[in-house]
Amino acid sequence: MIWLINVLHLSIKELRCALRDRTMMGAILVSFTVAVYVVATGAKSDVSNVDIGIVDADRTGLSMRLRDALRPPMFKPPVEMSAEEAQVAMDEGRMMFVLYIPEHFEADVQGMRSPSVQVAVDATAMAQGGLGMAYVSEIILRETLDYLRVKNFDAMLPTRSVVHVMFNPNSTTSWFTSIMQVINNVTVLSVVLVGAAVIRERERGTIEHLLVMPVRPSEIAVAKIVANGFLILLAVGLSVLLIVQGLLKVPVGGSLMLFLAGTGLYLFSLTALGILLATVASSMPQFGLLSVPVFVIMYLLSGSGTPSESMPVWLQNVMLLSPSTHYVRLAQGILYRAAGVDIVWPQMLAVAGIGGAFLVMALLRFRAMLARQG
Repeated sequence: MIWLINVLHLSIKELRCALRDRTMMGAILVSFTVAVYVVATGAKSDVSNVDIGIVDADRTGLSMRLRDALRPPMFKPPVEMSAEEAQVAMDEGRMMFVLYIPEHFEADVQGMRSPSVQVAVDATAMAQGGLGMAYVSEIILRETLDYLRVKNFDAMLPTRSVVHVMFNPNSTTSWFTSIMQVINNVTVLSVVLVGAAVIRERERGTIEHLLVMPVRPSEIAVAKIVANGFLILLAVGLSVLLIVQGLLKVPVGGSLMLFLAGTGLYLFSLTALGILLATVASSMPQFGLLSVPVFVIMYLLSGSGTPSESMPVWLQNVMLLSPSTHYVRLAQGILYRAAGVDIVWPQMLAVAGIGGAFLVMALLRFRAMLARQG
């Protein structure tokens, strides 16, 4: 009971210190409002307003029809150019797609001689290049069949595919990027807030004041976890309600309270990791350098940026030791697929278990650090 009372008082002290830190409060405010909105509306991987050129050696009604079919918002108005100009434009990165229509194209189509239309793609932007190539191919096929007045083409095929796009019917990028940005902000800020608080107290000498008080190292560490975790959890809830759902109009399929419960477990795990890193680093710059590779690995390999299934199997197994991998699956399951606790409990258990291991290591290091300070 005394342990809980001490943790409560220390948590209130940590909360007051955090609220007085205008830099950190500004970072939390901007990260969960402006950053989420800007990334969701600005970082798009779909085909939108893309530059496309046409080398038309045929100049017939069918070639003009293909040109007119490439319309906004996916494509800018096509630019007619020569083959030499098209090559220069591709080399300079001014065109993402160039359509080469050969001579006698319309005549060969009418004669059923299967002419070829070449599509050059700048694949430096892989996602846009792949999607755009599929769109251009579909437009060429559709317009050619319409020109030949081929009706019910799908019925002529031996098989027919019926596609149902679930959880994001229109493949809206902001539905994905907004949630993933919130998750990335949680990862960064939970480590930085707690770690910076530990190092700041050590550098300013205020941690010596705690050493003369009748408190245990575990009480000091847990109080930092509780106070900073509460601040970030509150910011996450408001960000999802006001920015993701309110401003961006992203539908949340599952229970927000269940998501916040999972976020609380993740915060417990990451704040413990922050204390662990702070006990390893000897100064604030060293803590920053130590944190950067942790953030990069958690972001790139957790499944928030790229699917985990596309990674090598051995790397997938290694990343199961990271709480971010389980948290991303948990968040996607709840917010996108309306998963309940009966589905996401393994991920919640994994996050809690990894957090417990981080906490034990952090407490051992923290106790040793306080002993050296004393």
